[in-house]
Amino acid sequence: MSEAKKTVGIYTLGCKVNQYESEAIGELFAARGYEILPADELCDVYIINTCTVTAESDRKARQVVRRAITRNPDAFVLVTGCLAQTAAETLARIEGVDFVCGNTEKCAVVDAAERLLASGCKNVHAEVRVASLEGAPFEPMRIQKFDRTRAYVKIEDGCESHCTYCIIPKARGAIRSKKPSDVLDEVRALTENGCREIVLTGIETASYGRDLDGYALIDLLEEVDRISGIGRVRLGSLDPSLMKPKFLERLASLSSLAPHFHLSMQSGSDRILNLMKRKYNTAMALESIERLREALPRVMLTTDMIVGFPTETEEDFLETLAFAKRAEFLMIHVFPFSGRRGTPAAAMSGQVPMEVRRERAARLASLEASIRRDILDREIRERPVCEVLFETCKNGYAIGHTDHFIEVTVKTNRDLHARTASVRFLTTDGNTIEGEEI
Repeated sequence: MSEAKKTVGIYTLGCKVNQYESEAIGELFAARGYEILPADELCDVYIINTCTVTAESDRKARQVVRRAITRNPDAFVLVTGCLAQTAAETLARIEGVDFVCGNTEKCAVVDAAERLLASGCKNVHAEVRVASLEGAPFEPMRIQKFDRTRAYVKIEDGCESHCTYCIIPKARGAIRSKKPSDVLDEVRALTENGCREIVLTGIETASYGRDLDGYALIDLLEEVDRISGIGRVRLGSLDPSLMKPKFLERLASLSSLAPHFHLSMQSGSDRILNLMKRKYNTAMALESIERLREALPRVMLTTDMIVGFPTETEEDFLETLAFAKRAEFLMIHVFPFSGRRGTPAAAMSGQVPMEVRRERAARLASLEASIRRDILDREIRERPVCEVLFETCKNGYAIGHTDHFIEVTVKTNRDLHARTASVRFLTTDGNTIEGEEI
C-alpha cells in the first residue's frame, strides 16, 4: 500500500504578485509529490505568504499564522512575504512557527518544509532566513497552471519611488526585472496550456526594464502580442506618468491588450500628492487619462485612493471627490490612511482622526458606486452587445468579464467556463451587468 501524500496548505495575503509567488511555490511542492489543499483544511505543512501594506495587513497575517497553528498544532508552519521581510523576529516569536524567510528567496520554503518533515520534529525556535535586499537579483520562478481562465505573471519586483506612506520599498527592495525571454517562455507555455487571459504584474509594473539595457515595458508588450494564440493581456497597477504620447502610440497598435488600466492615483489633491511624494499632480494625471482615452476609445480605468492622509483637510478631500468624478473610474479601491512604522507619513504631525478617515472613505465609496452605475447604464445603452470571457459557472449562472473589465452575469445551464461568448446586456444592479447569451 502506497504512503499517503503529504499535504500543503498555502494562504496568500495581499497583492497579485504574492498570488503569483504562492502559485509558483505550490507548483514546486506539487512537482515533489505533495498534495496542495485549501489552507483552511487539515494539512501537514502550512505556508503563509504575508503582506504588510497596512497595519490591518500585519494583524491579519499574524491571525492567519495563529489559526494555522491552532488548526493543526503538529503541522509545520512556514512564513514568508513582506511582513516576514520587515518583521521576521516578531513572526518567529509566535509559538508554533517553524521557519521564516523574506522576499529574496521565497522558494526556500519548499526545501525548508522537506527538512522539517524529514526530521519529524517542530523547531523549538523558528529558523529565520531573511537576507538583505540590497543587490538582490530577481528570484527565478514560474508557473504552468492557472485557476479559472486567468493567470498572473510576475515580471518585475521592487520599488524605488519611496512615497512617504509606503513601507513596500523596505519589504521589496530595488527594481529588478524578469528577463524578457523568461517572460515570453512563461506566457507562451500558459497560452499553449489554454490560458485565455494573462495579467503581467509587478510591484511597480511601469518600471519594468529600468534595469535592462534599452528594453522597456512596451517592448515586452509588443513581443507578447506576437505570441501565437495569445488571448487577452492585462497589466498590473501603473503610475499615471507612464502614459506618454510615444508609449500610447505603440500601445494602441497592440491587438491583445485589454482596454482596461489600473492607475495608482492615491489622491486627487495636489497638496496631498506632494506630501505623499508622488511623481505627478492632478493636471498631469488628467492629461495622461485624456491621452489614454484618445488612444484607446472606451478604455476603462480603475484606481486606488488613500483618504485621511496626515493634514488632509475637508477641502483636500473635496478635491479628491471632484477628481474622481472627472476621471470617471469604474472602480476605486478606497483605503483609510494607515500609518506604517518607519515611514515619514507615520511621524507627520496633523494625523487625521480615525473616525474622519472612515467617514471620508464611506463618502468616496458612495461616489464610486454612483459613478460605476452611470458607466454601466451607459454601456447598456451604447454598447449593448459585447464579448465576455467567462470564468466561473455556478448555481445556473455564468460569470465573466468584458475586455474592459466589466463583470457580466448570464443565466444559463451551459458550462461556459473559459469560453468567450457574445452577450446582450439587459440590466444592471450597479455592480455587474446581467445579460443573455446570443
